[in-house]
Amino acid sequence: MSRVFGDRKTVLILLVPVLAVYGLLKVVPVLWSLGLSFFEGNTLRGFEFVGFDNFTTFFTDGPALHALWVTVYFAVVMTAAQVVMGYLLALMYVFVLRKGSAFLRTAVFFPMVLPTVAVAMLFKSFVAVGDNQGPVNDVINLFGGDSVEFLATTSGTMTVAILMTLWTSMGFYAVLLYTGLLDIPDEVIESARIDGASGLRLVRHIVLPLSAPILLSSIIFSFNSTLKVFDSLLALNNGGPGTSTSPLTLYMYRTAFEYAEYGYGSTIALVLTLLCLVFTVTVFRSSAKRTED
Repeated sequence: MSRVFGDRKTVLILLVPVLAVYGLLKVVPVLWSLGLSFFEGNTLRGFEFVGFDNFTTFFTDGPALHALWVTVYFAVVMTAAQVVMGYLLALMYVFVLRKGSAFLRTAVFFPMVLPTVAVAMLFKSFVAVGDNQGPVNDVINLFGGDSVEFLATTSGTMTVAILMTLWTSMGFYAVLLYTGLLDIPDEVIESARIDGASGLRLVRHIVLPLSAPILLSSIIFSFNSTLKVFDSLLALNNGGPGTSTSPLTLYMYRTAFEYAEYGYGSTIALVLTLLCLVFTVTVFRSSAKRTED
């Protein structure tokens, strides 16, 4: 094996096709989109070089800034919810259920494999009003309250979207964090218990510091994935009511493909990419600085 991979020619033969496909599918579209962000127009009207005008337009475009706010708000709330719920479930798997957690892990992870549209339809039926009223409003009526049209308001739609996304994703983060907790040596836990640490004290002083790397990875992964939210808000209420819950990805899609403004759409995509990059670099740098201290 070492002879094969020690041969430079063999390594090149194996790597070049992979790198070529990766470059064709990943690097070229990114560079193409970056180039388009300096132009205005489409294939029918033609393209006109406008320099940084698209970026100036973005930061003075009310709907774009609102979509940016929706995106960041959703990402922050979802990251906190996914990581916290995932971590609590992981702690339960390791310290409470232990070997009996396999079935629960599978059951909690299962919503992850369901199609987003199907999940959105399910949650819409839960909060429905009228002749096909859902169980949520049935419970509200049972306690003497009036039926609530959750999807008729911005706050209601965002609440349903957050709960829906959390339900489908927390199983994934629970398994991810569970694998990180399993890497903590049993000897360390036993020594801490002998020294009198238990419950919250054990988690705070032993488990949490030792699981910090996987927690950091989960936060970065969660924030970057929820920044790119698209299908859940589209399927749930089409970014409504109106465009009040339209994220940046949906605004980019409509700009580029419904209004055929490819240059401005590429600019929005670039802003979203830079947002992901800035967050990731900031978290890594702050983590590295804290480790050095």
